Amino acid sequence: MTPSARNLIIANVATLVVAVVLKWDLGWLMWPFWMQSVIIGYFAFKRMMLLENFSTEGLKSNGRPVPETEAGKRSTAFFFLAHFGIFHLVYLFFLLGNHGGYGPLEVIALVGCGLGYLFSQRDTYAAQHAADLRGRPNLGALMFLPYLRVVPMHLGVMFGGAFDGGGVLALTAFMVLKTIADVGLDHADRKMAVKDLDEAESTRS
Repeated sequence: MTPSARNLIIANVATLVVAVVLKWDLGWLMWPFWMQSVIIGYFAFKRMMLLENFSTEGLKSNGRPVPETEAGKRSTAFFFLAHFGIFHLVYLFFLLGNHGGYGPLEVIALVGCGLGYLFSQRDTYAAQHAADLRGRPNLGALMFLPYLRVVPMHLGVMFGGAFDGGGVLALTAFMVLKTIADVGLDHADRKMAVKDLDEAESTRS
């Protein structure tokens, strides 16, 4: 197991423990997951903006291939930022409207969960960025991978009501789903980085 995958699991288990101790329902659990997804989006945007050598194979904008230029990179990164940001802004309004009314203890717990994930993801980003600088990652793949984060959130919104507000079983089931998505994305991201690095080094030799 990679350190990043281990950190993801630890962060999610810690969040589950907090949710059970504070008796959060399923909707409340979506708050730390929303923060995690925003953090993922931030580092994905930063990662794309700092690319130096990259590929845009298969990536199109308005029916035209995206050029492998600084302008092409920046337009793609800012498109992702706008689209991903608007999506999460809508979710924020949903959460405020349906799962607001939090007290100081809940705020402290949420901030703690968010900071723990931020530090974990920062270490993951550092390793990914180092591989990006040595390899030739695909810009389109980097842009689309973070969207896998929203799948568990969608499922939570659609099926959360069936759990009558939650309970330990519902919280655990939702957490397992989110953790699978987290670890799966982390694995895919690292595998892609290694592949791009190997291909770049093979081209140089």
